[in-house]
Amino acid sequence: MAAAPARAAGRADAVAALALLWLLVCAPGNAGCHPLTVADLFDRVIRHSGRIHSLSTALYAELEKHFPPRDNELGRPARKCHTSGMLTPNGKEYAQKIPREELTHVILKLLQAWKEPLSHFNQHIEHHQELPDDSLSKAKQISNMVHELKTGVEKVTEKARFFLQVELLFLFPIQMQSMGIISNSLNGMASSEGTGLSISNEANMMSDSDFIHCFRRDSNKVQSYLKILKCRIMPENSC
Repeated sequence: MAAAPARAAGRADAVAALALLWLLVCAPGNAGCHPLTVADLFDRVIRHSGRIHSLSTALYAELEKHFPPRDNELGRPARKCHTSGMLTPNGKEYAQKIPREELTHVILKLLQAWKEPLSHFNQHIEHHQELPDDSLSKAKQISNMVHELKTGVEKVTEKARFFLQVELLFLFPIQMQSMGIISNSLNGMASSEGTGLSISNEANMMSDSDFIHCFRRDSNKVQSYLKILKCRIMPENSC
């Protein structure tokens, strides 16, 4: 007989959790607001990362146009990117094999590694009077959007963990109540503490075009990893 009240209490907690989730993804007082699913949130950060990559591609082309390599630089080897020492999965096949917690950590670490270098790059590039305002605007947009993307990734992974907890609470209310608190199977996914890389001399010494070339490479990685992470967390999307 005691099992029924316990099950009811577990479901009540789950309903309360869903109500909290509504507040997290839908602003109060907005009558036309509908709660976003985790898939919706993932789609948003993936589109955001795609826009960052497109901006960096356009900026790279503009830098190459305004600052072509000098004769003595033609054929020189590409400068090593300051993130080259980071361990990242090489290709989709390897990215699909590593635990999703580690993949999230890699994404956040890459984004963190570019925050300060992009800020310094913006301050530096403003002194290039040869560049059109549109190029300067792109550089500033990229820097701001990387910060927004990092925050977005942290939030979407936090909500993915929350949805999983609610699902477990619905399926196993008695077991979850007896544990006191649901174990965090995605522990550490949204945490970015300690993921930053200090600005290296390599980043500061690169030419502007090399710098954006490296960023464009890493922004493409981030977008690919986000798509894989969405499929890992939500396999029902058949990706």
